[in-house]
Amino acid sequence: MRKYRDAGVVLGTHKLGEADRIVTILTRRSGVVRAVAKGVRRTSSRFGSRLEPLMMIDLQANRGRNLDVVTQVELIEPFAQGLISDYDYYTAGSVMAETALRLTEDDPHTEDQFLLLVAALRSMCRREHPARSSLDAYLIRAMSLAGWAPSLIDCARCGAPGPHRAFSLEAGGAVCRACRRGGEHLPGPDALAYLHRISTADWPEPGTVADYDVQAASKVVTAFVQWHLERRVKSLALLER
Repeated sequence: MRKYRDAGVVLGTHKLGEADRIVTILTRRSGVVRAVAKGVRRTSSRFGSRLEPLMMIDLQANRGRNLDVVTQVELIEPFAQGLISDYDYYTAGSVMAETALRLTEDDPHTEDQFLLLVAALRSMCRREHPARSSLDAYLIRAMSLAGWAPSLIDCARCGAPGPHRAFSLEAGGAVCRACRRGGEHLPGPDALAYLHRISTADWPEPGTVADYDVQAASKVVTAFVQWHLERRVKSLALLER
């Protein structure tokens, strides 16, 4: 077996047998790793809570044919502990983890997505921005890194300068009146301008954006992500209850 060491964020876990657990980890250099943590569910396990979702760890493991085997884990940042006391923030973190997995599971080059996820989780632990706004900013940036950057100001079909009122999932962004088709989202120019600002870390002052524009922006982001991933992000349903 080949040994390796890498930094990673635990994206998810599920039980294996009576005492083991399979962990899914987004690493900085080794892609998405799926590994067996032996005996981790026993109270005497030396790994303990370090291999829970949303923990940032220093991982050492052996390469296996189907699953790797965890040999050592050191905690770097306990993001889960900083989020778990608040339902909205923890659920937003869960959506980030699920989306990160969908975007990277077949990609060997994950460093940019890893760094983005770490920065987003750290920001939420510090409560720098509202949970849903933090999530929307992360999702737009993550999709952009994956090659699906939306046009949020100019028309995605003809390039006409914006801002524009409508948003087309098929076209990949805002659309002008001439290019607009029936059934497309109508979040409004202020909602799309807000999305553009948070996607570039130009955060508006609290209270300067109307709640209905923030909510409209969130609906666009949700639809945009699930359109391009071609599957439902299950954890989003928890946030929208």
